[in-house]
Amino acid sequence: MLEYIDSHAHYDAEQFDPDRDELLYRIHNAGVKKIINMGCNMERSRISVEYSQKYPFVYAAVGIHPEDVEGVPDDYIQQMKKWAELPKTVAVGEIGLDHHYENYNAGLQKKFFEEQLDLAKELSLPVVIHSRDATEETMDILGKRGTIRGVMHCFSGSAETARQVLALGMNISFTGVLTFKNARRAIEALEAVPLERLMLETDCPYMAPEPNRGVRCDSSMIVYIIQKIAEVKGVSPELVAKQTMANTLDLFSKMK
Repeated sequence: MLEYIDSHAHYDAEQFDPDRDELLYRIHNAGVKKIINMGCNMERSRISVEYSQKYPFVYAAVGIHPEDVEGVPDDYIQQMKKWAELPKTVAVGEIGLDHHYENYNAGLQKKFFEEQLDLAKELSLPVVIHSRDATEETMDILGKRGTIRGVMHCFSGSAETARQVLALGMNISFTGVLTFKNARRAIEALEAVPLERLMLETDCPYMAPEPNRGVRCDSSMIVYIIQKIAEVKGVSPELVAKQTMANTLDLFSKMK
């Protein structure tokens, strides 16, 4: 049985309301050794912390997603700091930039991104970066800060961008997109990332890999991502699972 870590999940999503408890314990017993539940706004960050206290194998990240920067309380950094200092809060995330939808507030997104990067630095925590249709701006902000402890999640950039991310000292994680038939760009990026800098994630309940595309994703489906990475890298699935687990524990050191 493969054992692995899901470094990025959203079990607070309503899709899991009918069977959350049963599902989490079932997939844990089936090989999902640890899960990091991501914060995206104040309420979901609070819930992620709650889950980290409720489930022995669940850890939390806290942060404001770029799509959730409107209406955030003025003292959000103080509240985030309290959550981030808890023993099972392992990262600040997910944070970043998202210019995909119309009418986004680029200035406000940048402000929140930079403030949360500062918080992570203050607390010596890694960051989980979300970047969609904002590669140049994201890399500019990160590049000005030098070495970054963190991971570029749900990577969708080019192989060249992957090399830039690696040069900053960051890890890269891929979702089930790797298994899609039109995943040539993602596969090319994967080929540029050494196994020692890879991490696994589902971003569940979204991004279910083939052959489950279109259904609710959960952490057990990482096995299909492992198999794809093993195929591309020419190594065994067992090695992929073992190395990515080591990479994840090394980055999110509070999980050890």
